[in-house]
Amino acid sequence: MDNNAETIEGQVLDFLDLTTAIVSAYVSKNSVRPGDMPDLLASVHAALTGLGRGAPAEAPTPQKLTPAQIRKSITPDALISFIDGKPYKTLKRHLTGAGLTIEQYRERFGLPRDYPSTAASYSEARSALAKSFGLGQQRKKAAPKPAQPVDTVSDKPKRAAGRPRKAKEAAEG
Repeated sequence: MDNNAETIEGQVLDFLDLTTAIVSAYVSKNSVRPGDMPDLLASVHAALTGLGRGAPAEAPTPQKLTPAQIRKSITPDALISFIDGKPYKTLKRHLTGAGLTIEQYRERFGLPRDYPSTAASYSEARSALAKSFGLGQQRKKAAPKPAQPVDTVSDKPKRAAGRPRKAKEAAEG
């Protein structure tokens, strides 16, 4: 049997034929530099042979980012994602779509713990909006009550609160 062929459920799979079919379909819809073709062919072939052996294909480990790359990813208007290179005002929804939390994202790319998850201009706009609504301010203390005048003694005792007395005429009848 050929080195590049394997039998699965009675069918012979030729990894070279599969590799050429996959790469030709990919190249027909995507632009690939001629110098990148050997690497593309090798990586597709390695992935197919790895699948045939049942061994999981190794995920490429992201490279450690330099401090300059980290600084360039933080702009006043947006944060540049290290996943897809696109700018975002907030990373929360983008990372959730990628199945990550902000902590996992920081760990995956070796980012510092104080790496922001929202753009500075976005945070400032939200802060200004909240302050315009009066949020974030301490409540004002109640004005002190004025001193009450001393009660004067009157000749009549105060009536007890409650139901008024019945009229005399109604009581006599």
